[in-house]
Amino acid sequence: MSKIKKGDKVKVILGRDSGKEGEVQKVLPKKSQVIVSGVNVYKRHVRKTQGIEGGTLDIIKPVDISNVVLICPNCKKPTRVGFKISGKTKLRICKKCKKEIT
Repeated sequence: MSKIKKGDKVKVILGRDSGKEGEVQKVLPKKSQVIVSGVNVYKRHVRKTQGIEGGTLDIIKPVDISNVVLICPNCKKPTRVGFKISGKTKLRICKKCKKEIT
């Protein structure tokens, strides 16, 4: 089970976009990277071809998972993620407010 999942709100703590917040669009677990909306956006200049109109495209590149921190939906603070096993299910919990993260 991953500590950060698709749909989570995260804050970037390292890099050129440090301090920015966004929602996780995709998790790449093999590379341990996440794609966050509005973060790490680059411009790509594309020449006009048969199927593509030319111009500049905004490309969102992945950020390393160690450079982002989860924002708890309960206490609205950046926090680390812990795990709690209840029965046969493994739940993510906020380390600050000790509540379950859905």
